[in-house]
Amino acid sequence: MGRVLCQLFPCGSEEVDEAMQSAQTAYLKWRKMAGMERARVMLEAARIIRERRENIARLEVINNGKSVTEALVDIDVAWQSIEYYAGLARTLSGQHVQLPGGAFAYTIREPLGVCVGIGAFNYPFQIAVTKSAPALACGNAMVFKPSPMTPVTAVILAEIYKEAGVPDGLFCVVQGGAETGTLLCHHPMAAKVSFTGSVPTGKKIMEMSAKGVKQVTLELGGKSPLIIFKDCELENAVKGALMANFLTQGQVCCNGTRVFVQKEIMPQFLEEVVKRTKAIAVGDPLLDGTRMGALISKPQLDKALQYVSQAKAEGGKVLCGGDPFVPSDPKLKGGYFMSPCVLDNCRDDMTCVKEEIFGPVMSVMPFDTEEEVIRRANNTTYGLASGVFTRDISRAHRVAENLEAGTCYINNYNISPVEMPFGGYKNSGFGRENGQVTIEYYSQLKTVVVEMGNVESLF
Repeated sequence: MGRVLCQLFPCGSEEVDEAMQSAQTAYLKWRKMAGMERARVMLEAARIIRERRENIARLEVINNGKSVTEALVDIDVAWQSIEYYAGLARTLSGQHVQLPGGAFAYTIREPLGVCVGIGAFNYPFQIAVTKSAPALACGNAMVFKPSPMTPVTAVILAEIYKEAGVPDGLFCVVQGGAETGTLLCHHPMAAKVSFTGSVPTGKKIMEMSAKGVKQVTLELGGKSPLIIFKDCELENAVKGALMANFLTQGQVCCNGTRVFVQKEIMPQFLEEVVKRTKAIAVGDPLLDGTRMGALISKPQLDKALQYVSQAKAEGGKVLCGGDPFVPSDPKLKGGYFMSPCVLDNCRDDMTCVKEEIFGPVMSVMPFDTEEEVIRRANNTTYGLASGVFTRDISRAHRVAENLEAGTCYINNYNISPVEMPFGGYKNSGFGRENGQVTIEYYSQLKTVVVEMGNVESLF
């Protein structure tokens, strides 16, 4: 906690070039394998991850600071994702179209080539898998750059893929920050860039990739609304609000950080949510009983604390938390811990309500009517996720239809099964991860037209 984990050197143009060349060589072998053969290798990788889940989870905790309970879930999602795409690798196929006069056409779904993956610090291992599993299933190679703040576990994934039997260099890891990322986006061998991170960086990546007309998937930030109606099951709504705000120390892009509560139930909601927030066990993330670990870095902690101070200055009321937290264990004294915070008396125009904090801070606001809350919920440049708690089935679907977001959770929040597509509307990005549709973002369609008769020429 607050100690140096390892020393790494950022990859310059030579190393990036070497990684891309190596991935290209591996790609030429991998793309020629049948879907069944690729699936077999991927299933072996999933098996190894499942077998070593405890060990990988511990390393992820050291890498990121989240609780080991959460890290175990992340590792399980990772092997499930590889299994899921191994299943799809076997089914990739095109279409046959009969044309007049006995002519016909068919389509082939082909890989793109070497894809670039650029990861974030909040789910280091899981993001490396989320990007590589569909890429590999389609027959691509991947050069992956983890966040410089969490460099460790992507390397373990590379070792696992190699052990499972992928061609050498098929999944290459390059370390570094913005300069390395720039080299990857500009590299002539890169066929696609998939990025998870902030909106400003996403815009730069899109701009750089445009120079080489490369395909891009962007999974960017959010300031998602969670709407709680008075007819909800309150116990579930409170649990949903906690899950929407405090996973991974609040450093989750799809978090429902704008919690809109119908006026009539605001007092009961606040009482219950504050009671449960105060009870969250913050501390050593390697202990099973811990529910919140440390934030990723000192600047991230300072930024989150600054947002709380600013909220107070703008009229917000801190109901609990919002301070640096010092665990009793002397070994953890230098850690970047923060007590989870609930803010009341918030308005839509406050900084803490408009900007993504990326820390354990929940902003709660009252509302009167459905129409009003939908208007307020959509009044943002982001559109990653959203949620609604209600027992009225018509209202649930009506609200889901009207919310401008890539995902809408009804009577739950922040569950992400690998079968379900995930991605943004508006400034939260485009393209999808997870689910069947992602195959379309890691492949391209070739149409072959076959003439069986004579050519009819105009000349």
